[in-house]
Amino acid sequence: FVSPCRRTFGFVTPDEVTAFEVEGGSIYVATPNNIYIYGMSGELQSNFSIPSDLRDIALFQGKIYALFATRVEVYDRSGEMLQSWEACSENSDYCALAVCEAGVFVTDASNKNICKYHLDGTLARFINSPKGFVVPSYSFSITAMDGKIYCSNPGRHLVESYTEEGDFIAAFGEAGAEKGAFSGCCNPVYVVPANNGELLTSEKGIPRISCYSKEGKFPASLWRQREKRLRH
Repeated sequence: FVSPCRRTFGFVTPDEVTAFEVEGGSIYVATPNNIYIYGMSGELQSNFSIPSDLRDIALFQGKIYALFATRVEVYDRSGEMLQSWEACSENSDYCALAVCEAGVFVTDASNKNICKYHLDGTLARFINSPKGFVVPSYSFSITAMDGKIYCSNPGRHLVESYTEEGDFIAAFGEAGAEKGAFSGCCNPVYVVPANNGELLTSEKGIPRISCYSKEGKFPASLWRQREKRLRH
């Protein structure tokens, strides 16, 4: 298998990257103690300090949502804190978050569920997988795309989809080292949308990124185009 993707650009950050997002011509990079905002060519535009236990960031309507183990904080681009709220459980251990018009969705590795908050920080509901979330290591990714919520169920080697109300739709994935499967004990690690409406997943163990249709079909168009060119 030969990937059609090639690295075209990169730049060095001052510290280990915890999370990053891209929006409006800027790259937002979170490190353990700072959020850096870069231009698309890697030039630093601004940065501000944050507490040291950051887990993830998400961007929505010009705001930066920062996730910590037991709370959510909301900043503007200058670093001013606009809003914050504590976790709904003393046992919470938050992993990742996604934000959309429907609210803030947070994965909880300790309680093995998804917490849905309204945008004002009030709790809307808990979302549980009908298959049961299994999180053997700290990887419990979530993203929003086209009116749906997608998350990893890493111990079951699945990507699951839900409505924005929190109702289960479907799941795809299987354990294995071959293309289109998820290897090891707990993959995929990350699930993110591609610009063309497909889903990208990344794994640990076998360091690879895979591309699926939003219905979970593999290979998605990126790989089909490559294979078609090779056949001709």
